[in-house]
Amino acid sequence: METLIIEQELQRQFHQLAEETHRSESEIIHEALTGYLAADRYYIEMLSQRISAANRGEFASEKE
Repeated sequence: METLIIEQELQRQFHQLAEETHRSESEIIHEALTGYLAADRYYIEMLSQRISAANRGEFASEKE
């Protein structure tokens, strides 16, 4: 596994949030990465579905 380098300002924000919420920085970072990856996967899946629909000739009408 590779080392992850986090900019100093972002580290400060993780640390501050961890202190304010009484959670570990590791938990905060894990939650942030999990949320980001889920959102990114959702975006890619929706984009893929829309490209497939367009390739089939399925386009939204002007009313939609």
